[in-house]
Amino acid sequence: MTNQEYIELFHSLIEHAENEVVEFKKAERNFDTDDLGKYFSALSNEANLRGVDFAWLVMGYHEPTHTIVGTSFKNSEEGINKLKHDIALNSTYKLTFREVTPIIIEGKRVLMFKIPSAPRNIVIKWKGIAYGRDGESLVPLNQAKSDEIRHQTPIPDWSGELVESATIEDIDELALATARIMYKKVHGSTIPANEVDEWSTEEFLCHSEMMREGKLTRAAILLLGKPLALQKIHPANAQITWVWKDKDGEVVDYEHFSIPYILTVDKIFNKIRNKTMRELPGGTLFPDTMKQYEDYSIREALHNCIAHQDYSLGGRITLVENEGFLFYSNKGTFIPTSIEKVLKEKGPQSEYRNTCLAHGMVHFNMIDTVGRGIPKMFKEQRRRFFPMPEYDIDEKERTVSVTIYGISSDDAYTDLLKSDSSLSLMECLWLDSVRRHKPITKEAAKHLRERNLIEGKAPRYNIALSVAQKTQQVGHYTKETGLNKMAMVKLVLQLADNAGIKGFKRAMAFEILEQSLPVSLTRSQKLNFLTHLLMEINERGFIVKSESGKSWTITEAGKKYLNS
Repeated sequence: MTNQEYIELFHSLIEHAENEVVEFKKAERNFDTDDLGKYFSALSNEANLRGVDFAWLVMGYHEPTHTIVGTSFKNSEEGINKLKHDIALNSTYKLTFREVTPIIIEGKRVLMFKIPSAPRNIVIKWKGIAYGRDGESLVPLNQAKSDEIRHQTPIPDWSGELVESATIEDIDELALATARIMYKKVHGSTIPANEVDEWSTEEFLCHSEMMREGKLTRAAILLLGKPLALQKIHPANAQITWVWKDKDGEVVDYEHFSIPYILTVDKIFNKIRNKTMRELPGGTLFPDTMKQYEDYSIREALHNCIAHQDYSLGGRITLVENEGFLFYSNKGTFIPTSIEKVLKEKGPQSEYRNTCLAHGMVHFNMIDTVGRGIPKMFKEQRRRFFPMPEYDIDEKERTVSVTIYGISSDDAYTDLLKSDSSLSLMECLWLDSVRRHKPITKEAAKHLRERNLIEGKAPRYNIALSVAQKTQQVGHYTKETGLNKMAMVKLVLQLADNAGIKGFKRAMAFEILEQSLPVSLTRSQKLNFLTHLLMEINERGFIVKSESGKSWTITEAGKKYLNS
């Protein structure tokens, strides 16, 4: 939505009184995060019950007096992002605001919180308690409402819908022959191959769940259909685009692929330049060779894109081959909600977006439903001492992407994996997030601390010094964590002493300290750290500000401390 569209939405919302899916808060300066989490739970659940995609919470508007008061709550992009992260940590399936957008109304800042509806069958809780609305009041969700959500029918299966205009003539003969071969391979232990061969085309398609009531399903068109059959499932965009980029990110080549997908995957697989590596992680030369990417992982990620694509959105699947990593992207939401949930669960997921399509892919040996696909990808990367697959779930754009690395770019991480074979898959995932400076949950941080694997404060953890010493990565550790504060205080005082009576400015201190601060900090964060450090040194009486307030000079106490 554009800024103008948000302004128009705001005026539309205030025309009506608060209701179960709209909440106004004055919140001129602050608002309790715990209370905000409760409202998030309540509004999300009520949106589900009323069949709307989103609920809204608006800050900076006093509804009883119909006055725009403005708010300074979370007055920075960093503050908003942290708030979204905090809500996700304590809500069901890590659900959080779809958007938090500041707008200016009558010269005053108003915050618009876009709250997604609770998924079907799922009650959204805040810190383990589900909330709802009783008119304008915030209350625990009553049992009747909770049961109504939990007993909702599953997500409609787009792929299982019958295509009235499709016939057997729309099925590709080579795709059909390939499907029979794969079907016999999957079901060979229970169904004799000669029996499968005796089935007519219609019988085979019925047994593989691609035909029902004498009609082809949309899944049949996707997996086995001729390219021209795409027009019969319009507006679905059943297309996979392969792109090859060089080390500078420039496009070298690309190609668009269409159905039947059972044949398309092999064509795309053969496009990927899966180089043979002769220098393995850790620098060991020629003990063995291996491919840059595990064949299974290449196919599994692509098959997952096909199986879980939200074809109703009209987007295409993309596979970008970069120097050192593969990037996959498809439209839709991540049904299991988080990678952690996938890795923890021992069995298959309970719900699929395209059930019919997924079943067909199982019959044709493209995927399995025992829940081992994604965990196996992680295990393969762990075995190779490579970074874990990196999933990015963008709720706003309704896009899911995964990056599979074909090279180890972090010696510290590689050495850590090699030094401790007892690390579980979840621990590897968490440590990989720490390595990338990605957020981890409080529970994950607590677990890694107890194992003495990380240190630091949320949200910026670092691999622990003991681990760095064990893996001979002390230099990397020091670069990541920066100098300790005492060393930086001495550095500032040395600068002040050298500057003499003219004093030094913040820019001079930043020039000296920038390389001594943790590399994970942005320039803005480093400047903010320096400002607080100078204030602290000033409060200790070691430096004083000039009358202009633009420079600092060292005091006698500062000189004494410097020489101590």
